[in-house]
Amino acid sequence: MKQNSNGYRPAGKERVGLVARVVAARLIEAVVSNNASFDSLCDEETGLAALRALPLHDRRLARAIAVTAIRQRAVIIAALKTLLDRPLPKKAEHLAATLHAAAAQILFMSVPESAAVNLAVTAVSEDARSRRFAPLTNAVLRRLCENREELSVLSPPARECLNPFLASQLASDHGRERLKAISEAIRLEPAIDLTIASHVTPERIAALAGEMDAAILPNGTFRLRNKTEDLRLLPGYAEGEWWVQDAAASLPVRMLGAVRGLKIADLCAAPGGKTAQLASAGARVTALDISARRMERLRENLARLRLEAELVQADLLEWQPGPVFDAVILDAPCTATGTMRRHPEIAWNVDAEQVSKLANLQREMIMAASRMVKPGGLLVYINCSILKQEGEDILAAINKADGELRHSRLVKGELAGADFAINGQGALRTLPGDRFGDSPEQLGMDGFFACRFEKTITPTA
Repeated sequence: MKQNSNGYRPAGKERVGLVARVVAARLIEAVVSNNASFDSLCDEETGLAALRALPLHDRRLARAIAVTAIRQRAVIIAALKTLLDRPLPKKAEHLAATLHAAAAQILFMSVPESAAVNLAVTAVSEDARSRRFAPLTNAVLRRLCENREELSVLSPPARECLNPFLASQLASDHGRERLKAISEAIRLEPAIDLTIASHVTPERIAALAGEMDAAILPNGTFRLRNKTEDLRLLPGYAEGEWWVQDAAASLPVRMLGAVRGLKIADLCAAPGGKTAQLASAGARVTALDISARRMERLRENLARLRLEAELVQADLLEWQPGPVFDAVILDAPCTATGTMRRHPEIAWNVDAEQVSKLANLQREMIMAASRMVKPGGLLVYINCSILKQEGEDILAAINKADGELRHSRLVKGELAGADFAINGQGALRTLPGDRFGDSPEQLGMDGFFACRFEKTITPTA
């Protein structure tokens, strides 16, 4: 292997993994510089062509590098700042993305340091936009390796772990201490949570937990202690005994109480976790979503779980269901800021205009959903945002309007094992830094807001 002033230049077999790393840098640059959706970039049918062209192993590696770099972006920025004499040129987005990809491997992944450094230097050397920075890349990354233990545990201020708008808004909404907890939680890779189907016996639940090495949270959710590449290999998958669902996402359905025999609409239903909860508990479910692809995924999930529901592909704002429902749940489109542990790019991409537009849409959807509820029936409004403008503020506005929706406050005991999630409004509020208990495995969940309304027979005004 030859060495020059730029460091090692891999050749032949030593170039294995180079393309995956180049693609990882492209993913990082697209998210950070262009506000692209990471999920859209990684879509198997319509995503980044260079990623889709990779073999499965390299595709997984590229995704893992990119998501780690985005999740740990604040730490990586702080680490590189200590090693660079001056900031990189403003138009050097590609170089910055390559450095971040390499830093993610060195600081946070089980990747040989030599591969991370050498392949990054090669990528920079072979790119006309950045080849003059190859010596700098080599020097900085080798110093990063030398100081790995110290730099990997840097703890940037909470305000530097999100974009300025989001950091400011969350501090205003929840206070600086909870902002700090959120900023720490979103840098941790989340565990996989599973909801167990209602028909599974207590004996089988205990056996499954042992076979999966899963902790059982106070609300009944299984939390896997170990990562798994293929969930289909877990016990109970083929038998339809469980589905993937964050612990916090399983809580809102409990707000309906006993649902057996009730006619319930699940609006914006895909991928179907709440539909599965309702159907498993004996409800007669109509699940609606606007996306054909997402509905197909929901259909496949229900088939594996051996559950039934009426599936409707339609725009909620235009749908005319006919007879009204005993209850409706509306999981409205939102900024998804509660899912930043799983989608770390959201921490950097949300802006005030986006929040305002979504809040207006959410109010419109609530009014449309209310027309589908029978008098005396229940409407549960849900989203996975941690911004009050999309949650608490909407509840307050509906209460102030004094129309046909009357807020039905939650009381202790309704959210079995999760009373901590009932806020001062009597609504459900979880944040990424919340925990079910004191053990390490009980830390963390997605952020959700949910409130329950009863539809009055006539407006109260």
